[in-house]
Amino acid sequence: MPLAVVGVSHRTAPVEVRERMAFGPSEASRALLTLREEAGVEEAVLLSTCNRTEVYLYPSRDASHLGVVERLLQGRAGDLERPARDYLFEQRGEGVVRHLFQVSSGLDSMVTGEAEIQGQVRDAYELAISLAVDPPMAGPVLNRLFQMALSVGGRVRAETSINEGAASVASVSVELARKIFGSLREKRVMILGAGATAELVVEALSREGVRGIMVANRTYDRAVELAQKLHGHAVHFDELSTALPSADIVLASTAAPHHVLSRETFRRAFPGRRGHPLLIIDMAIPRDVDPTVGDEPEVFLYNVDDLRKIVDEHVQVRSEAIPAADRIIQSHSREFRTWYASLEVVPVIRRMRARAEEHRTLELERLMRGMDHLDADDRARLEEFSRRLLNKLLHEPTVRLRKGMARGGGGEELVDAVRFLYGLEGQADPGSDAQDQGPEGRGGPRRSEYESKGAEE
Repeated sequence: MPLAVVGVSHRTAPVEVRERMAFGPSEASRALLTLREEAGVEEAVLLSTCNRTEVYLYPSRDASHLGVVERLLQGRAGDLERPARDYLFEQRGEGVVRHLFQVSSGLDSMVTGEAEIQGQVRDAYELAISLAVDPPMAGPVLNRLFQMALSVGGRVRAETSINEGAASVASVSVELARKIFGSLREKRVMILGAGATAELVVEALSREGVRGIMVANRTYDRAVELAQKLHGHAVHFDELSTALPSADIVLASTAAPHHVLSRETFRRAFPGRRGHPLLIIDMAIPRDVDPTVGDEPEVFLYNVDDLRKIVDEHVQVRSEAIPAADRIIQSHSREFRTWYASLEVVPVIRRMRARAEEHRTLELERLMRGMDHLDADDRARLEEFSRRLLNKLLHEPTVRLRKGMARGGGGEELVDAVRFLYGLEGQADPGSDAQDQGPEGRGGPRRSEYESKGAEE
């Protein structure tokens, strides 16, 4: 199965590296088009979140495409202390399927079972299929893979306790603030950003009894809408240095490609010594807050990697759900493997028969050249005999190959064996054949019952 994924995650690189390899939607679009135009990549999806940047590729039969992705991420990151490859991971074949299913289910997240990741996987997939290129960037194979990943993620959340307890980096951040300050009811909270993570922050603050917040966002109307949920008020970004002194806690989660709170802005807000401590939790990738702000007196700055210190307290409940989640993932991985192998069996049978037909034709012509005395009827009978013999010889292998694919498990090995036995290894794998797999094998996103449930969490 010539699938591959290469990327960086919270398991392989610190936040200061991940943020430099992060892509916004428009940047991800350009990167995918670059992979198509400059490297001839047939299918690709780029997933970029606060914890990972991963590029999924099909087909990828050698290291050339992985090298292209490595150079893409190296170029995105610029100069690093170590080569980009030192921070990257890669998976091939069926490992890619299992990895994506784990990602979409929240099993590979920093906060096990986090709710946001399924929506982020869906966004990455929909971005790939939205690009106006032919063939589509998310073609038949990645289309099917990501549809199944979304379904798996929804099913894991619906059927296990994987999302019990603190469900996101946002809620863990609010819990950290509560651990430091105790009750948050009287604390003044500023939120930078008004996207999905900020929504989760507001929900978590509401559970803590917080009333009255400040929300700063590039789109002022969106900031007003979010602030009203907790009887707060909106702040224009250019008023940040004026509003900041009244905050006890700053929770940052914008999608800005640069620091929103620079050290210069901070020092304008506090030209003299602060009268009370300031907690800043930066949940964004790239980071919203200049790390040097943490060097200021009475400032306590945490980033997404620092949140791991309290994540372990939520592991026990969710870890009990992992075996059940793994069973769901394994079941769907087998289903995908069987589906993928079915793509190859028809064209391989076709090639096998074509190869046999070539030999039949050549041998019959050689035979006929030495039998000029035969009339047309005799020649036709020989022709018919050779065809019947060929069909009988190929009938049993064809039937057994189809049955092997239908049973699942080992199907790909059967196809590889036929390729080897008939000398078909060097021939190209099916491309357009994958288009003939019915409505789920092509086209745009189609949400399943489970995926729809998970997307609302």
